[in-house]
Amino acid sequence: MSVWGSAVVWLVMGFVLANWPFFTERQFLVRQPPTGQKSFTFRLLELLVGYGLVLLIGFGLEANMGAVQSQTWNFYAIAALLFLVMAYPGYVWRYLRRRVS
Repeated sequence: MSVWGSAVVWLVMGFVLANWPFFTERQFLVRQPPTGQKSFTFRLLELLVGYGLVLLIGFGLEANMGAVQSQTWNFYAIAALLFLVMAYPGYVWRYLRRRVS
């Protein structure tokens, strides 16, 4: 896969993994919560797990292209903020949109 293709796959996967906690009520897409709705803290836990998956996918794509470059804390901080920006549409859909009663 080319560098461009890897970048597109990584960004699309990041967008999907950043938004899935907000679009489903199942915990990790497997189990229905006992109360029927996920709490906000559980959604944050799913975001953290999604961020870890995006990092692993990115490292895998980078290793597929060649040597993996070592990163400092700046890279991880910026990647986390990019992941939170990609999660914003799901957050708006879940918490800020107007519900029709």
